[in-house]
Amino acid sequence: MDSPASHRLRRGRVSTLGGLYLLTSITENRQPVFTDFHLARLMVEQLQYAQRQALAKSLAWVIMPDHLHWLIELRQGTLASLVRRVKSRSTCLINKASRRKGRLWQHGFHDRALRREEDVQAVARYIVANPLRAGLVSSIGDYPHWDAIWL
Repeated sequence: MDSPASHRLRRGRVSTLGGLYLLTSITENRQPVFTDFHLARLMVEQLQYAQRQALAKSLAWVIMPDHLHWLIELRQGTLASLVRRVKSRSTCLINKASRRKGRLWQHGFHDRALRREEDVQAVARYIVANPLRAGLVSSIGDYPHWDAIWL
């Protein structure tokens, strides 16, 4: 069941093939699941799987201890179907690998459509700099769970 405010996340949501989107999803109760290197790499594999399946082209992403930022170009389906598939697959694999049960992700996700005239590379730099701003590392090169096609 959706939370009382979850409908606000969907208001105005449009899924345009070829559109650029910044997606954010948060772990259930903000549990820092991805402090475990192996579990974070399983999440990376799910982003790569979505790209191999031609659902989305990954432009940049960072997996933080308790959330994910993912800059994509939508290639197939809708944002909701893409996120649902990635969250479902990652939940199954991560729960199995960590012998945990239950939900991995909070309901819903946040999305922001980017305009083509926006500086997409600047958005990518902002995404991958999240570990620096959070104080997790002193250099982005020290953080293992990010990628961007330009960097």
